[in-house]
Amino acid sequence: METFIHDLRYAVRTLLKKPGFAAIVVLALGIGIGANTAIFSVVNGVLLRPLPYPEPDRIVMVWMNNTRMKVDQDIHSYANYVDYRDQNQSFEQIAAYSGVSLNLIGSGDPERVIGAMSTSNLFSVLGVQPMMGRVYTVEEEEPGRDQVVVLGYGLWKRRFGGDPDIVGQTISLSDVKREVIGVMPASFRFPHKDAELWAPLAVDPNRRSNRGGFSYYAIGRLKPDVSLEQARADMSSIADQLQQQYPNIMEGYGVNLVPLHEQVVGKTRLALLVLLGAVVFVLFIACANVANLLLARSAVREREIAIRMALGAGRRRLIRQLLTESSLLALLGGAAGLLIANWGLKALIALSPEDTPRLDQITIDRRVLLFTLAVSLLTGLLFGLAPALQASKPDLNESLKEGGRSSTGGVQGRRIRSALVIFEVALSLVLLIGAGLMVKSFMRLREVSLGFKPDRLFTMNLQLSRSRYQGRLGQAFYRQLIERTEALPGVESAGAITGMFIDALPNSGNFTVEGRPPVPAAEEVEAPVDFVTPGYFRTMGIPLLQGRDVEERDDPDSAPVVVINNTFAQRFWPGEDPLGKRFKFGGPDSPAPWLSIVGVVADMRRTGYDAEVRCEAFLPYSQRSFIGFMILVVRARADPRSIIPAVRDAVWAIDPNQPISHIKTMDQTLDEMISQRRLNMVLFGIFAATAMMLAAVGVYGVISYSVTQREHEMGIRMALGARGADVIQLVLFQGLRLTLAGVGLGLIGALLLTRVMSSLLYLVSATDTWTFAIIPMLLAGVALAASFIPARRATKVDPMVALRYE
Repeated sequence: METFIHDLRYAVRTLLKKPGFAAIVVLALGIGIGANTAIFSVVNGVLLRPLPYPEPDRIVMVWMNNTRMKVDQDIHSYANYVDYRDQNQSFEQIAAYSGVSLNLIGSGDPERVIGAMSTSNLFSVLGVQPMMGRVYTVEEEEPGRDQVVVLGYGLWKRRFGGDPDIVGQTISLSDVKREVIGVMPASFRFPHKDAELWAPLAVDPNRRSNRGGFSYYAIGRLKPDVSLEQARADMSSIADQLQQQYPNIMEGYGVNLVPLHEQVVGKTRLALLVLLGAVVFVLFIACANVANLLLARSAVREREIAIRMALGAGRRRLIRQLLTESSLLALLGGAAGLLIANWGLKALIALSPEDTPRLDQITIDRRVLLFTLAVSLLTGLLFGLAPALQASKPDLNESLKEGGRSSTGGVQGRRIRSALVIFEVALSLVLLIGAGLMVKSFMRLREVSLGFKPDRLFTMNLQLSRSRYQGRLGQAFYRQLIERTEALPGVESAGAITGMFIDALPNSGNFTVEGRPPVPAAEEVEAPVDFVTPGYFRTMGIPLLQGRDVEERDDPDSAPVVVINNTFAQRFWPGEDPLGKRFKFGGPDSPAPWLSIVGVVADMRRTGYDAEVRCEAFLPYSQRSFIGFMILVVRARADPRSIIPAVRDAVWAIDPNQPISHIKTMDQTLDEMISQRRLNMVLFGIFAATAMMLAAVGVYGVISYSVTQREHEMGIRMALGARGADVIQLVLFQGLRLTLAGVGLGLIGALLLTRVMSSLLYLVSATDTWTFAIIPMLLAGVALAASFIPARRATKVDPMVALRYE
């Protein structure tokens, strides 16, 4: 221990003698370690930290595997849920739930609150207890006995001021009086981070027996001695029995079990791991740079080291001393990295999309600190070992001569420095190609037309209360709202739809085409269904290809009509006029009415930029008995944000108790849809640019040191008639040789590693020819530019000085 303290003190004194050198090394390491710490903090919070439930590894989402629609995470009917719950041998419990949003009136402005309606065992499946009060019971799942609610911590604090006497009070949710029976802790936010209340799932007898009414999610807790594979086999056997028992409904419907942690993390896992790999590359490049600096410094210290060895210091002792110095530099770099990571993490969280899972769990905790310490120590070993080994075996006879030349700068030292530069260039090329692929992918994505004109649009969500807007009152509300909105100054047009964009589980159904034989259940097509107001397509800028739009005359007393998209028309009536053709939702024996096609609109990419267009159907809102939820779409004549207050006032002029939510411009909505891809591209680009800068610095350092070592040679060459251009060419060729070696190695690595990124790309191959051609040329150009500066300096050597030296 005493020897270590002595080595540490000596290392401190040595670094203080060269504060500029120490500062450069600490900064380079700080950037590399800081980037790693920041990204690891995200990986730790999102991927590594366990979910806030007891034994979370036993909690599993139970999905229906819908092979008909190629959706492996589909929802259940209540009857199916009951069969899976009662017949399985693998789960302690399985709970069902569905998302819900309710209008909270009173205690402030009307507000739309999101939550879930669930079976009472949801809380025991998750292993959570309320912070105050209790949760609901099985008896309260019965219709008529379900007027109770459990509040989330955030809602309790925000709307009720954290009232300790809230339990037992009655609140109005969508005009239903519900008794508050409990408050959940702040950490409980199931099924998603916006959930703020939970109420009993009271299913009426008709829905309990409706096996085709797919509306419910399911989640279960495995028994302690049951593996996931055993549970899958158990549940699959039940699914097979249901297909045999109900072939007309259940054919093509299996079961899929997904661990809850995997469900929460979703598609972010691969992106985070790719980013973590990128910052590790940046750290390696920083280490290579620092190692080159230490090798150059070892040449300066060679006489000192030779004297110490001549006085009896062993090689092992010297290596330990030099590694102590490099470890101290690494620890200082780690401290600087923590500061950089703290700043970078705040920026990273601010830039992250709102739907990033477990965003609130990202912090610099003990695990992150241990990671930073381990990385710092490992980094000290990585960049310190080669210089220590090289410096600890000087040529004593040459080094101790007065004016003796450096042996550390000899052939072996030059080979090590060259190898490090090749390594840097190779790693930076891999990162640059990855960044280039992401940039090209993002540009391709932005070029995709969504099928409508997003400029000057904004939307707001409205949910009417069924008790106050029964019958045609809801239709009258939306009709009056659209009329008032279109009368406002600055408004070009307005319309409404029940679903602007559609997700993997839209409101959809199979259908029967009139005059066509029924198809097998496994070949049925489902079409998303939405209700629209007259003028919706015009407001969105969606071309009407054939027929007419929905109109106010399409009321409950007129024949049912429908507008379909072009994909629907081309798939089922190719080469025919689809106008006047009829279909109905459900099978041939379905009691649903026949719908006459009155219009065909152009396709929209309502499932996002990178998803296929589906068959879609749009029904008149006026032919629906009750429509609660709709999205109001307004096209402004100028900046849409300027008319939002006036439209909000128009809503409250009709109903002052009507909540409004999710007010956004279309540009904001579209930006959010691609925000994760944009963030991945920006971060990868930053890491790649940093890597390229470090590689350029590495090339510059090696070439500059080489020029310094060869000054006398350059002087002799010029004294014998060499021109400045010849000297520049000689030096540039050395830099180009190292760069080309690194580019060759980097291309091999890029061909192997970029394939991992395939799922992160859109319409771009992981081996895109242009990217693999242009990026190496860019890197080679940067490296040549870095070599040119020392090359120019080499031409300034005075031949007389060099000859006098010889």
